[in-house]
Amino acid sequence: MKNRFALTTSLIVLTFCSLVALNSNAKEQSAIFAGGCFWCTESDFEKLDGVVSATSGYTGGHLQNPTYKQVSAGDSGHVEAVEVIFDDSAISYAELVEYFWKTIDPTDGGGQFCDRGQQYRSEIFYQTGEQKKIAEDSKQALEASGALKVPVATAITPAMTFYKAEDYHQDYHLKNPVRYNYYRWGCGRDKRLNVIWGGTEK
Repeated sequence: MKNRFALTTSLIVLTFCSLVALNSNAKEQSAIFAGGCFWCTESDFEKLDGVVSATSGYTGGHLQNPTYKQVSAGDSGHVEAVEVIFDDSAISYAELVEYFWKTIDPTDGGGQFCDRGQQYRSEIFYQTGEQKKIAEDSKQALEASGALKVPVATAITPAMTFYKAEDYHQDYHLKNPVRYNYYRWGCGRDKRLNVIWGGTEK
């Protein structure tokens, strides 16, 4: 009986240790991107394997806890952005950056697609020195590639406080698919992406 109890206890300990080891190997990291309408940016990133979650929100401004009304009016200095939580054992930050370029118009410094104003600008917000280098190297490579006819307007800046947007904005493409798809089509997002990148589908 004692041996059976000891064996059971050992198995429980080994199982616990294995779970701890698995959790320690799972490396979730955060990345913040602004690509115009955060409904669309969130939807695009959620399609990627290795992305754990994508959250719509606001960053880069001077107000604390800004509301959608304040941000969309352009009074807060914030930009619509998305915080991407990803498993870096499945997808790298560099791969996220490369994917990001193909979901935006990097040449447009006045907003994105039909959404105009700095609150809809494209931007990469780095959180570490490594992220900064990866983003800047990727931007330089994109400009050097000749794929775009004009310089990249997308800024690469230090991350600031990220404020989660109101609940009704989260997973908008899933909660309101008809309205979302109508907006995305009406805004000409995918049509413009197809012109820039050729055959990009979302």
